[in-house]
Amino acid sequence: MNVLTTIEAMRSASRAAKTAGKRVGFVPTMGALHEGHLSLVRSAKAQCDVVAASIFVNPTQFGPNEDFSKYPRAFERDRELFAKEGVELLFAPAVEEMYPAGAVTYVTVEGMSERLCGKSRPGHFRGVTTVVCKLFNIVEPDIAFFGQKDAAQVAIIRRMVRDLDIPVEIAVCPIVREADGLAMSSRNTYLDLQQRKAALVLYRSLQKVKREFESGESNAAKLAEQGRKLFAQEPSVRLDYLEIVAPDNLEALDNIESSALVAVAAFLGATRLIDNFILLRKSVA
Repeated sequence: MNVLTTIEAMRSASRAAKTAGKRVGFVPTMGALHEGHLSLVRSAKAQCDVVAASIFVNPTQFGPNEDFSKYPRAFERDRELFAKEGVELLFAPAVEEMYPAGAVTYVTVEGMSERLCGKSRPGHFRGVTTVVCKLFNIVEPDIAFFGQKDAAQVAIIRRMVRDLDIPVEIAVCPIVREADGLAMSSRNTYLDLQQRKAALVLYRSLQKVKREFESGESNAAKLAEQGRKLFAQEPSVRLDYLEIVAPDNLEALDNIESSALVAVAAFLGATRLIDNFILLRKSVA
């Protein structure tokens, strides 16, 4: 595996692969890898000739009171995991490489970036779209792979790619869960044993909404309220939001006619976790 730390080196390596007629897949990460990340690499391996990945803890998507300095970093472990999975190109730049002194340009997807996590984390999605746009310009992948766990992020990136005519296909891979249902996340490492157990309320709330929907309820407000009720049983968990929105533009829904994204975020102490589920109305033959 070739570890590249400069934009020039990464761009040169990716262009060399594409010039040779190879299809480049790209998996952007902030490191602290888990099985969810590795599943993205495997999907990229299955669809592409060369897999590139990045490890970059992006400061512009963290708020002033968030966990940028404490975000888990384990570069050597991550490098070994990527190498084992067959990643050929690993881009691991310094903050100064990605954001040179005096950088004042940002990419914002208006409207969508203020919904869901964007509502409680102002500026978060602006940081995400800016760094992802930069990474796409540097790596120039044919396909970029993201996890369904970050459903709002995926919807916003899809819109950015469409609006800015970025020549990359966005592939979305299923959420990878622990045996008990908790969505895998780098932030799960922050949880103590009691918090880890309490965190399952996120998954239970989604399952409750799913059952009610499959029983015939289609009113989004009533469905969301059923999910929120479960958080009263876990006083150590502070609900940030549980909302039901359109998967493509994140707009709130009144009734679910075809599909909907049920998204939840909650705090366990200082740790914020997210999860989601797609509801699909079965067509009648």
